[in-house]
Amino acid sequence: MLPISFARWAFSNGSKSGFQLTRHQFSTSTTIGAGFDKLGVIGLGLMGHGIAQTAAAAAAKSGIHSSIIAYESDPSFLERGRDRITKSVEKLVSKDKLSDSDADALIHKITFTTDRDALNDTDLIVEAIIENMDLKKQLYSDLGKQCKSETVFASNTSSLSITEMALASGRPEKFVGVHFFNPVQIMKLVEVIRTDHTDMALFDKTMKWVEQIGKVGVKCRDTPGFIVNRLLVPSIMQAMLLMERGDATINDVDLSMQLGAGHP
Repeated sequence: MLPISFARWAFSNGSKSGFQLTRHQFSTSTTIGAGFDKLGVIGLGLMGHGIAQTAAAAAAKSGIHSSIIAYESDPSFLERGRDRITKSVEKLVSKDKLSDSDADALIHKITFTTDRDALNDTDLIVEAIIENMDLKKQLYSDLGKQCKSETVFASNTSSLSITEMALASGRPEKFVGVHFFNPVQIMKLVEVIRTDHTDMALFDKTMKWVEQIGKVGVKCRDTPGFIVNRLLVPSIMQAMLLMERGDATINDVDLSMQLGAGHP
């Protein structure tokens, strides 16, 4: 669900078409080591458990991560996330899409914990908590103080400001967005978002990581809705208005987009 402020943010202070294009100068690159050895995932809900599972599968196969720390503050949420991953892996095994040995290797790559200090020495943390800016900013403020200075932060937000979270972390040059799509285990796309502060070598490293876990990354600067939702939400709104005015039926709108635009 997109924040209600999406439309106001997207069309504020713009040109006649509602948009204002500006040139941005991104942070210059520094020397960044190869690979993210230890991965942290915060939040094991709908998106987070899929991110942890996908990364663990890649780690078990190629060794890109020595370990994955899956964190939830609430024990019941942690167990729910563990159960989601276990059931997803068991389903793959039952369909002969994953061997028993590969399934075991995947599960053993993940350490489930309610101890946030376990994230302190991770190299990359992907956050997938609820879409609440105040909660995210507080989380990143805390992480910025407790994690080692090299730790990179990445938010899976679908539309909230990456810049605002980056500044709250106290290390904006080490902050990116990595917007996965649901279900993470199946959907190939990841929007990789940079701000004016993002170190470009780090950004390229994140793009490489996305590729290493079997996804296809697209680059975007921190702009409202990024790419997919920036295009998708207005089209959905127009479809709703067509039906509200009585201009077309639901069935005719669906058929038009399926047969005229190649939508599923």
